[in-house]
Amino acid sequence: MTATSTDAPTRARRARSAAPARRAAEPLSARRWALDLSASALLLAVPIAGFWTTFGGPAYLPAAVGAAVLGLAIAALGARFRWGVLLVAAATVVVYFVFGALALPATALAGVIPTLDTFRGLAIGAVESFKILLTTPLPVPATDGFLVVPYLLSLVAAVLVGSLGLRLRTPAWALIPASAYLAAGIALGASEPAFPIAQGVVFGVVAISWLAIRQAWAPSAVAAAISADGAPTRVGAGRRIAAGAGILAIALGSGVAAGAIAPAPTTRYVLRDVVIPPFDVHQYASPLQSYRSYVRDYTKEPLFTVSGLPKGARVRIAAMDAYSGTVYDVSSAGAGSSSAFIPMRSDMSGSAAGTPATVKVTIDGYSGVWMPGVGAAQSITFQGPNADALRRAAYYNASTQTAVDTTPLHKGDAYEIDAVVPSVPSDASLAKTPFAPVTLPKQQGVPQAFADLANKAVGDASTPIAQVRALQKHFAEGGYFSDGLEGQPRSLAGHGAGRISAMLGADQMVGDDEQYAVAMALFARELGIPARVVLGFHAPKDAAASGVFKADSDTLHAWVEVAFQGVGWVPFDPTPDKDRVPTQETTKPKQQPKPQVLQPPPPAQKPADEPPSIPDDRGKDNKNNTLPGWIGTALTVGGSTLAVIAVLLAPFVAMGIVKGTRRRRRKDAARPSDRISGGWDELMDRALDLGTPLASGATRGEDAATVASAFDQPAVATLARQADAQVFGPSEPTPDDIARFWGEVDEIVGGMTAQRSFWRRLGARLSIRSLRSGRRPASTDTTPPPPGTVPKERP
Repeated sequence: MTATSTDAPTRARRARSAAPARRAAEPLSARRWALDLSASALLLAVPIAGFWTTFGGPAYLPAAVGAAVLGLAIAALGARFRWGVLLVAAATVVVYFVFGALALPATALAGVIPTLDTFRGLAIGAVESFKILLTTPLPVPATDGFLVVPYLLSLVAAVLVGSLGLRLRTPAWALIPASAYLAAGIALGASEPAFPIAQGVVFGVVAISWLAIRQAWAPSAVAAAISADGAPTRVGAGRRIAAGAGILAIALGSGVAAGAIAPAPTTRYVLRDVVIPPFDVHQYASPLQSYRSYVRDYTKEPLFTVSGLPKGARVRIAAMDAYSGTVYDVSSAGAGSSSAFIPMRSDMSGSAAGTPATVKVTIDGYSGVWMPGVGAAQSITFQGPNADALRRAAYYNASTQTAVDTTPLHKGDAYEIDAVVPSVPSDASLAKTPFAPVTLPKQQGVPQAFADLANKAVGDASTPIAQVRALQKHFAEGGYFSDGLEGQPRSLAGHGAGRISAMLGADQMVGDDEQYAVAMALFARELGIPARVVLGFHAPKDAAASGVFKADSDTLHAWVEVAFQGVGWVPFDPTPDKDRVPTQETTKPKQQPKPQVLQPPPPAQKPADEPPSIPDDRGKDNKNNTLPGWIGTALTVGGSTLAVIAVLLAPFVAMGIVKGTRRRRRKDAARPSDRISGGWDELMDRALDLGTPLASGATRGEDAATVASAFDQPAVATLARQADAQVFGPSEPTPDDIARFWGEVDEIVGGMTAQRSFWRRLGARLSIRSLRSGRRPASTDTTPPPPGTVPKERP
């Protein structure tokens, strides 16, 4: 019995020690193969799904999914036959080219058999396809070599994830290439994620579950579950699986709760935003400058045709919000500005509200970079022989709902717009609505008199909508229309400050949409009303019935848009009706000159004492007194940086001043013996700041032993004996003795400091331990001690 009872634990220990070795030597079981390959496939599916918005649909899935399957097959074969790294890499390269028809089907025979063009495209695409993908507006087509990116990434990631998962004891290493693939898909993709919540949940659940199950199946877990008699039990594995499931549930619950509480991110930064150079619309002239040319030159030929235009919708060309005194143009680049154009993609106006509409624009006589559009465009599909070039060069501004194309439009070009046409709110719904807090550029070159004229035009209107309507009425009912064509009263073109001032100062306001829209926008901005000028076309009432609108010079208009909070930009038309023309040109009557009568000279007067004159510099050009903008910006940034540095360095400077003053007071004490004891106190304070605990009331010998032990400085004990001899000796130390003593103190302090890390040295400079340690400063009493008196040692 005794032998049996003694051998049982021995056998159990042997079984437990041999179990890991046996399990490690055994080939992978079927369940391990199924688990690892399934988990790898699910992890790869997450980044593959992220390319959905990049390609605008599922057209890329055969290349990406096929590459993932091939990569997992390579990983499985490599794990089964124990291939080395070089052999696995060679197999990956061979498979990349042999099955390259998945990425370049147009170059393969029957879409399956690769050709020389396929191999050439794969070799070049492995390097250049990423650049082409990042510099092409979204969504990219499943042609032109774009599929090489998901094909190559999926293949390489599948080989790495599968190999690491099958071969290593813990699959945690396989999460690194899977996460890298996910990050690459995000960086190469679109700003709008495809399935962000689903991707995160699936990736997290699969990763945690895989780790938990593999840990439960690990040889160490099985060995721990062997009973005392050597028989295995599954209680330990069951507990581990249950614990893993509990952790998974807690993690999911915490993630859902955190997602519900945390605010959703407003911006997703991708490489596309950095690689694609920003579009500079200022290289093109303001379209408002061409207003009169369109009115004069396109009286017979239509500019373009719009089919499917909703009732009451307006066709937009451009929106301008910056005035320079000469021209109304788009503002400088910035988020939300009228020049913030981005490459065109799908779902460009996802948050727009209104009536969905699909309109088709066919270009006739119109030409230029500004694209006629309707409402908030969600997607634009180009048609015709020039469609691909137009698509690559198209940009859109969601804040102004306008589009440009650096490949100018010409006759025969066409495109279809999926848009949302916003409804125009009524005045009653805007009765209590304030203006929106919109940031607009400051107006330049506006005459000072415009502010007074704007206040007079508004009158006693109190609500925001009443003020805007008052401005609109001031121009629409107080002015007359003329665009300067033959048979109409004379009306000069342009909308510079001089032209607008002349129109406002005349006996009768005469102008067209160009002048009235600019004048109302300038008045509104002088009153603090967010306003901008829009150039476009008004469709006649019969266009909605026929569904076809032909834009020409008669339908060209310019109007004003004002931003209301929670509503958006609302249009207002300040131009008088075209039939409201002045009956005759009024001229000021000539005044008959009166005969001059020679008046006697005024009597002489004493000169009055004039007050000292004060030069009035208002309105003068201050260019000579101001610095260029970049210098001012540099000075501002530099000053702010210096201020931050000064704040960060202030504690070091303050502590340096305090401790430096203490050192000078000790070194310059009146008594020579106090200078010696002050040097010892300086040494102990530095040791204290460096983290050495010193006992209160200890002798110099005891302190020296503590410091020598903490810093490996045996010279401290010798220095302590010297200090005692100098302080308690029969005579005062000489200046050479004091200088030599302080030199040794500084040498020991330098050695102690060198033995500490940078952060410990930095903390010692800021430490206040030595300031509150209770050490008494060196005495400043100049009275010599009585003869034969031995001074007490200061702790």
